[in-house]
Parts: sequence; C-alpha cells; structure tokens
Amino acid sequence: MARKVFFSFHYQQDIFRVNVIRKHALTKGGYQISGYQDRSLWEQSKTNSPLALKRMINSALKNTSVTVVLIGAQTAGRRWIEYEIEKSYERGNGIIGVYIHNIRSARTQKRSHKGVNPLDNFQVTLPTSSTRARPLTASLAELCPTYDWGLDRGYDNFSKWVEQAARQAGK
Repeated sequence: MARKVFFSFHYQQDIFRVNVIRKHALTKGGYQISGYQDRSLWEQSKTNSPLALKRMINSALKNTSVTVVLIGAQTAGRRWIEYEIEKSYERGNGIIGVYIHNIRSARTQKRSHKGVNPLDNFQVTLPTSSTRARPLTASLAELCPTYDWGLDRGYDNFSKWVEQAARQAGK
C-alpha cells in the first residue's frame, strides 16, 4: 500500500539530493507516492507571507501518514523545517529522519557534510504509565528512527522505513 508522505527539507541547499529520494521509485518500476511538497510549490512559496506558508504546509500535511525529514548539512534550525516537524508530530504522523549527505551533488559530484539532526531540537513529554508515576521527556531523535540513505541502503529500504513509521504511529 502506497503511503502518503510529506517530505521536509531545505530546498535551496538540497533539492537535487531530495529528488534522488523522491523519485527513486521510478527506477524500480514505479509505484504511486503522493502527498509531498514538490518543487513548484516551494518555488511559489518564496513570495508568500509567513501565514500563507503555514497554511500551505498545513494543507500539504493533510491526509499524510508519514513525515520524512531529509537531513542535509544545513537542515537543522531552519524555521520552516521546525514548523513542519512540530505540525507532523501534533497530527500524529510517523516521523523518520534520513541523512542525505552521502548522495553526490549533480553539479560537483561531491558529497556534503553530515548535518545535525533537527529531531534533536524537539522535546516531547511522554505520558505516565503504570510503572512510572512522573512523565518523562525525550527528544524526537530518541523516539523516531533516523537512517542514512547511502549506508542504510535507502534505495532498497525506503518503503520499509515509511511503512514501519506509519504502523508505529497507528496509521
């Protein structure tokens, strides 16, 4: 079953690497994945106000079951990445991180530097349980799996990662 996936990424810095991931299924014989932000939407967003951007992101997240945070050298700390992660968590999406620094640039054929995981910036409170009276806090990086596209064979495993995240989120 194809899952609707929202891709969160730094457009200007990583669009080539992101498109390698977003379009990898086409080289495998194809399957339909929808529900993600595409280039034309982000090109248009450059002229929009912050409120319009929030509405656009909220609309794009509707009917998605998984958010994939594509982690490049400069992804962490970006305002709209943080907003996308926050809203994805609030709506109960499965969330995974995927490091993309090992994908070679089309222009330079070089890899990038490994970036900081933006999921480290989000602290969430875990509910109490029968064995724990006080709530605990944890970062999303501790709760959500993070993979490396190259080292973890993303080409072969991406659909499995998405399916596991969706199931873990109950979607």
